[in-house]
Amino acid sequence: MLRNIFLCLLVMAFLGCAGDSEDIGIVARVNGAPIYLSQLEFQHDQFQADTVGTYVPSVEKLKSEYGDILADLIVQELVVQGLDDQDMAVTQHEMLKAEEAVRADYPEGAFEQMLIEEYIDLKSWRHQMKYHLAMKKFYHQVLRPQIKIDYKEAEKYYRDHISDFYLPESMRILVVRGPSREIVEKAVKKFLAEQDQVNLSTAFGEVETREVVVREGRLSAAWRNAITGLEPGQSSGVLTDRFGFEALVLLERSRAKVLEPAQAYPLVEEALLESKLHEAFETWLAGNIPSAQISVSEHLLSATEKVQKNMDSEIIGAVELEESVLTDEGGNSTGI
Repeated sequence: MLRNIFLCLLVMAFLGCAGDSEDIGIVARVNGAPIYLSQLEFQHDQFQADTVGTYVPSVEKLKSEYGDILADLIVQELVVQGLDDQDMAVTQHEMLKAEEAVRADYPEGAFEQMLIEEYIDLKSWRHQMKYHLAMKKFYHQVLRPQIKIDYKEAEKYYRDHISDFYLPESMRILVVRGPSREIVEKAVKKFLAEQDQVNLSTAFGEVETREVVVREGRLSAAWRNAITGLEPGQSSGVLTDRFGFEALVLLERSRAKVLEPAQAYPLVEEALLESKLHEAFETWLAGNIPSAQISVSEHLLSATEKVQKNMDSEIIGAVELEESVLTDEGGNSTGI
């Protein structure tokens, strides 16, 4: 279906090429709203930043990549306009709050320095952040309320994907590290007597502790040999490596098991929600692209031909770029 949708978009693109002198710097228009070459370049620079090693694309490859990015930007601009139509546009307050959250991760002045060092244009960065917030808002406030997850389909998904809910045997281990064998032995002895990890770190300033959960099949050879035969509450001998000395205290051993339906429900709901969100977005896009007025620069039309051929995956890619920031903020869950 998406192949046909984007074919329609391409037809409109050919009929309405943005090539007038007044459109210099504009590579496309979506219902009159411009998409600038600077946006394409910014997105492409981010793509290059994630590429390992020296990246020197051919002219054809560059056109193809720009065409893919343009498809994403057109979809995101449609989403922005969709929110505007419902009086749910991303506000300046939301933009400021999001930017402040990013800046809070940097010491004073370091954010601006990072922009300079990475050759990032602040205006382009803010423009893309608006698209990012719009996609997130569209998912949470427009699509998510439309989605219902019936307990019967949750039960069916659980049965059909039962292997996804298998938990292999695992162990919860306290790792005690220190600069000498003697201090590690004393620290372990104190922990076994008092079962207090906090006091352990306080009493032995040079000792470090951390709790880990490890699947049996992922234990290193050294740890597997040290843990073999231990019961919960027992410790291994002191191991030596290039970083110092460490001992392992087996806190808990969990047998392999399959999650019960009630335990698996959050995972089932997450999988079903992801699938239904994609379907809902696809439906929304199918209803909006035919009526949208979209014009594309004639210099990018050859690139968009390639995008059309791969649209089934590419348009979903435009949606998935927001997936890493989505969280389920709505809907009440019921057990299976």
